Amino acid sequence: MRLTVPRVLLVLIGALLLTYAVAMAPATMFGGRGDGRSERLAKAEPGASPQPAAELFPPAGKAFIGVMTEKGPRDFAALDTFTAATKHQPQVMQFSSWWASDTFDRALFDRISNRGMLPMLAWEPWDNKLDEAARKRGLPVREIDKIRANQPNYRLSRIAGGEFDSYVRSWAEGIKSLGYPVAIRFAHEMNGDWYPWSEASNANRPGEYVTAWRHVHDLFRAAGATNVIWVWSPNARWDESLPELSGFYPGDEYVDWVGISGYYGIGVYTDYRSFDEIFGPTITEIRAFSRKPMVITETGASDATGRKAEWITEAFRVLPSHPDIIGLIWFEVDKELDWRIVSSPAVANAFATAVAAPRYDFSWSPSALPRKELEK
Repeated sequence: MRLTVPRVLLVLIGALLLTYAVAMAPATMFGGRGDGRSERLAKAEPGASPQPAAELFPPAGKAFIGVMTEKGPRDFAALDTFTAATKHQPQVMQFSSWWASDTFDRALFDRISNRGMLPMLAWEPWDNKLDEAARKRGLPVREIDKIRANQPNYRLSRIAGGEFDSYVRSWAEGIKSLGYPVAIRFAHEMNGDWYPWSEASNANRPGEYVTAWRHVHDLFRAAGATNVIWVWSPNARWDESLPELSGFYPGDEYVDWVGISGYYGIGVYTDYRSFDEIFGPTITEIRAFSRKPMVITETGASDATGRKAEWITEAFRVLPSHPDIIGLIWFEVDKELDWRIVSSPAVANAFATAVAAPRYDFSWSPSALPRKELEK
């Protein structure tokens, strides 16, 4: 075929049209503007690779197992014994810190994180040494409660009034500097009368707990400590003598996880009470005003009636029927009664069997985003 100028022009134009069609094909294949891909790619930095979405903790359909020991990250011996007995690596470790004696110590948080666990700080505004002294004297439980709760220096009005602001800010700055999530279970079991931050003790007044909580929360927010998971944790209501919980709730904008403390084998629960009998009424009450993810923030069982292993098996049998409960923390301490999993081989075996289920088989990562809303 003899090449002429018109034919050459036609070939060039055809090649240009083919090149344009090939270049536009990917946008058409992936939906163009319809799925937002083109817009996202346009906004991306040149040469940047798409970033995968961060994992949520816990993952969908999962629930974490946590542990609280007497010495926490100050001595991991009890943790190691618990882990060996249960054949399970806890994803969360809770430990206590007291305003009268403790300052921020990064090492405690890092030791937990380095063990592959989310640190949960039970942050308690009081002088716990008064409680320790009363216990050493062997006083009755209710007398110890009164001594513990009567601490005027730690009234809610003083916290809300700003008298501890410099102390709170020092912790906010310290936790901010960690660079990974930390759960703070601040002033727990506020619906009782056995702590100085309870409205039923220490000359506190109705409404002051919420005011104090919001004040502490706002100080952290002002410091830029956005890596905190705020955990609100009342005691399980065993009868109508405990006040309604709604009056203590700071609001969903101030809370990330709602929690409950509850034990089998003590007080009104000395006789056998199932997991649902202990926690069910309180779960129902909380769900009337909040749909935040729920954690059993403190639980244990005694063997006072010889049914500790049975209670554990039954509790884990019903837990999947509460998909809004995203975690459970076991109180691995011999205090008042022996709540520990390692109290007997039968108990340890029951717990190990229960937590071997796939829904508890996952790891915590410092890069994981805390699940702050329930699954849809």
